[in-house]
Amino acid sequence: MRIILVGFGVVGQNLAKLLLSRTDDVYARYGMKPRIVAAIDSRGAAVCSSGLDLQRLLEVKRLYGTVGVYNDESKQDEDGDVMHTGMDVVGRDRSTGSVVDEIIRGMDAEVLVEATPTNLRDGEPGLSNIITAIKHGKNVVTVNKGPLALAMPSLLELAEYNGVMLRFSGTVGGGTPILEFARHCLKGDRILSFRGILNGTTNYILSMMEEGLTFDDALEDARRKGYAEADPSLDVDGYDAAAKLAIMANWIMGMKVTIRDVRFRGIRDVSLDDILEAKSHGSVIKLLASCDESRRLSVEPMRVEKSEPLCVNGTLNAVTFKSEHSGELTVIGKGAGGMETASAILRDLIEVREAMSVG
Repeated sequence: MRIILVGFGVVGQNLAKLLLSRTDDVYARYGMKPRIVAAIDSRGAAVCSSGLDLQRLLEVKRLYGTVGVYNDESKQDEDGDVMHTGMDVVGRDRSTGSVVDEIIRGMDAEVLVEATPTNLRDGEPGLSNIITAIKHGKNVVTVNKGPLALAMPSLLELAEYNGVMLRFSGTVGGGTPILEFARHCLKGDRILSFRGILNGTTNYILSMMEEGLTFDDALEDARRKGYAEADPSLDVDGYDAAAKLAIMANWIMGMKVTIRDVRFRGIRDVSLDDILEAKSHGSVIKLLASCDESRRLSVEPMRVEKSEPLCVNGTLNAVTFKSEHSGELTVIGKGAGGMETASAILRDLIEVREAMSVG
């Protein structure tokens, strides 16, 4: 399987490490030999039709901050293929975006892995990358929530029309298979509603507030530990959870919605007094994303009984599905992390490979 990888940040680099460590196992179990034939970051690209040397790719990224200098030491691979540096491809008068478009269009590969940063304003550049890949007959695996939150129904229709797969299990729950559990493990049953904690950062902050920290102190603690970004608005204002809820509603409930259909608010207004009041009644406050039986979508801080399975602490995610025959079932696991998300990408790649084999 030949892969174009767009985005070589934490997730992209962890995917390369995972493929290095799991190559023999993946081939033995699934008959699949994943090869990254192009890797692109914001400053350059490395391309090799026979597959990039992932160990050297990681080392170049570590030393120089870009994959664009991958070929400076050697202009040819073992097969004699010319491998282009970022400067060779991008040059002075061409944007990185145009190079990405050219590589996706022209590179001989079965799958695009889209791992650029999430942008919930217009979904770019991920949205354009996904559309280009689908229109040119390439399957897509993405961990980028932006394009799906803004245009998932149309992207799924486009993929079906072009006879390719669009997979995105890493967008919700990181390495925890929340989407797969609902879609595959509950086949034959009907999911009536679900609700859950979809953002690990806000869950950590609220957990620390239960220990007596104010919101500001808990947020600063989350920043120090790497759970919160310098600008935490996507998390604490509810955007991230709303985006994930929209993805779940489309994939699990068969709805045709975007983030604009979700009513949401974050946790900035949750005070220590609110936490203590809930605690006095045997409850905690969690940022819950929910799709009720009337299919209303909402994200808001709510009280959860301490005895409920959803009452998880730290950065854990948890989702409770209410189904017609099986009752309530809860999935709990890590919601983020570079290697956890990379494992979700590999899971999707295996699914794509199995579908290709059947086809």
